[in-house]
Amino acid sequence: MQDNISLERYEFKYLLPNNIASKIENEIKNFMTLDNFAAANSNNKYFVNSIYFEDNFNTGFNEKIDGYRIRKKYRFRTYQNEFDSKKSKIFLEIKGRNLERTYKKRVSIPLEKFDFFKSEKHYYKLLKLFPNNKIIKNFIFDSLRKNLKPIIKIDYYRRPYIISNGLYFRLTFDTNLSSSKINKLNFFDKNEVNKLCKAGQTILELKFERNIPAWFHRIIQSYNLRRMSISKYVLGMCYSNLGYETSE
Repeated sequence: MQDNISLERYEFKYLLPNNIASKIENEIKNFMTLDNFAAANSNNKYFVNSIYFEDNFNTGFNEKIDGYRIRKKYRFRTYQNEFDSKKSKIFLEIKGRNLERTYKKRVSIPLEKFDFFKSEKHYYKLLKLFPNNKIIKNFIFDSLRKNLKPIIKIDYYRRPYIISNGLYFRLTFDTNLSSSKINKLNFFDKNEVNKLCKAGQTILELKFERNIPAWFHRIIQSYNLRRMSISKYVLGMCYSNLGYETSE
């Protein structure tokens, strides 16, 4: 798993009952393999733990449900249930959309520097510690300008599949999605209340640069899959009563 990345791609999403997702997963194993990070785990999946930031007006949430084609949001992410050593990894990410394509940019934050992100009084020090990092500079600038604060933690389990022949086509099966209302940048608060979102369902995500392989088009037709505008962030906000989708 790369520490610093900048990706631009298409993303299609589907919400499926777990039993249908399992059938599709069995079929795609004929064409794809687990990515190395998941394959190294005994259950062939990994934990994803993200904290999202919002302003006082829920601008990021509203832009998503209103379908803005140019938007972005900030989150901190880790792939661990706890920080067990100084080698534990945390990432600051910008996730956004630019017209038809989505993008993700991220930078790895050393664990010993993470606390500096918890208070605005340390932002000047962060600029000195990371003088040439645009992601951190943008985060600090937008946090101060828009009064961004941590608002919700989203976690789930992911099983990702890749194609190893050079074509960028990635499928992820995300389950056990839960959300926690928060007011501080803390991944492991024992007092937080987790709410399970979309129990018994799997979010299937396709991520690709150019084309969907013909064999997956056949799966789409066979299972009559219908693309949906699904956002784990939006689901978590709604289940935690922090935002509302008026269309529902």
